[in-house]
This record gives sequence, C-alpha cells and structure tokens, in this order.
Amino acid sequence: MKAAVDTIAAGGMSARDTILLRVREALRLPAPMPHFKSLVPSGGSDIPSPHAGGSSSAGHAGLAILPLDVARPWLPDGGDTPESQLAILANNLEKLRAQMHRVADLSAAADFVLSLARTRDWHRVAYHGHALVEPLLAGVPCATYRVDGADAFDKSALEHCDAGITACDAIVAQTGSILVSSATSGGRALSILPHVHIVVATLDQIVSTLGDALHAAKHRGAGRMPSMLSFITGPSRTGDIERILVLGAHGPKELILILVG
Repeated sequence: MKAAVDTIAAGGMSARDTILLRVREALRLPAPMPHFKSLVPSGGSDIPSPHAGGSSSAGHAGLAILPLDVARPWLPDGGDTPESQLAILANNLEKLRAQMHRVADLSAAADFVLSLARTRDWHRVAYHGHALVEPLLAGVPCATYRVDGADAFDKSALEHCDAGITACDAIVAQTGSILVSSATSGGRALSILPHVHIVVATLDQIVSTLGDALHAAKHRGAGRMPSMLSFITGPSRTGDIERILVLGAHGPKELILILVG
C-alpha cells in the first residue's frame, strides 16, 4: 500500500522525493518578503534577500519600511479627520447591523436609555461602574445589577438581564469595531450574556485604525495593557446554517452605540 502511494511520480520519482525536491528549491531561491522594501538606491531591486547583511529596527535585514506603514494601502480606510472618521464609522455600523444614536450630553443619553427600558419593558439592566455609564441608570424603571459591585459575580443573574451597559476604550472607524477592556466593561461576560449590549462613548474616542485603538488602550494604562481586551464588531451572528445570517447566535442580538457630544 505504501509503495503504491509513494510511486505517484513523473519519471519514476516518488511523492516523497518530489516534496523534498520542492523544499530544497524553496530554500535555494530567495523570495520577496510581502509588503517590505529594502534599503537600496533608487533604481535598484526592492526585493530584499533573506541572507542580506545589516540591521533593521523591524528585525529584518535591510528593511526600511515597517509592515504597518507599507500595508496601509491594502487596509480599509479609517479616515484622517474627525468628520471622515465619523462618516466611515456610521457606514460600517450600518453594514454590521449595529445601531448608532448621537446625543448632546449624558442627560440626553439617560433619556434614551429610559425610553428603551420603558418601550421594551425591561426588568433588569446590568452595568459596569464607569463615569459615562452610571448617569444613564438614574431613572431607569427597572432593577439594576452592577457586575463590579460588592456582591460576588453571578453569571446566572447576568444571563437573565435584558441589557448590559458598558463604556469602551475606543471605537474604530476602519472596521466599525468597539474596543472594550477589563477597565471599561469588567470582562467579556457583560458584553456577551445579556440580549442587548449598549455602549456609551464620546466623540473623541473614535479612532481611525485598529492599531490606533490598541495604542489608545496602552496609553490610558500608562504603558501597560489591560488584562482583557476585546474587539466587538457588530451584534453576534452566524451564517453556518444554509448560509442564512442569524443574529444573536452566540451573544447579544443587538449592539447599540450611544455617542455623546
């Protein structure tokens, strides 16, 4: 059986020999590294040799441009002004079937949450303590559950909450993603278990790219990343069953972003 499998060959060469020959060829012939340029004069080849000498801040010999800078033309546009970033974000959120509501101040945000709670007859809302979140809960006509309070965390109680309200670290225009962390949402459970996830943020938290969002999180932590980071891109979804999009399959069915300012 093994002999029959090994002798697939053109010219009597076994499959094993063919594979080894291709490996040797790949090792012998240098290939261009994707999205990199070498330190060579203009007019020279921009394909760096993997065996070239010299040093580089990126750890690759002879490379002058960092991968992120070179890859930007292939990445989605995130906008370079606050106005363009907001427009791109709104378009991406619409495509993701997430909702965005702009309000003038926290008082208007609280009125919006109050309206949602009354209209949908919510019985309990979970939240994580934060300066942007707590003012929204002053007049809600239902019980509230603080996940970072004095009581021990109760997963079952969180699962029975109608909505979860969190702050965030940044909002990414490029992908329509919302970055939450242990500092702004207390952990993944609050943004996953309730049926509706409400995020309250300010306009100045909108950034252009995913890299900008991570940089903002690190800067806010004085150079240290939070213990948990999670990018949320629209409500939970799956298309596994007959390619039919189903929202709320493994998490919240609705994602609502309240932008203050």
